[in-house]
Amino acid sequence: MTDNPFLRPSDQPIVYVREVTPEELPDELRGTPQRFFALHDEAGNRLAVVRDRRQAIALAKRNDLTPVSVH
Repeated sequence: MTDNPFLRPSDQPIVYVREVTPEELPDELRGTPQRFFALHDEAGNRLAVVRDRRQAIALAKRNDLTPVSVH
């Protein structure tokens, strides 16, 4: 094992951050002209939908989760 903290696995659970399409949004958000980003757990379950990527990352960190971007 190495002492480099960037090479060690995180102790925090991973959450995936990705932009969602309008079709994937809840009904009350469809038709809104802005972009939305979702947080998903490792099993693919949606945990939250927020208005921008920075907000999604901040929400993950605030909840002790490690955000990973998905394209």
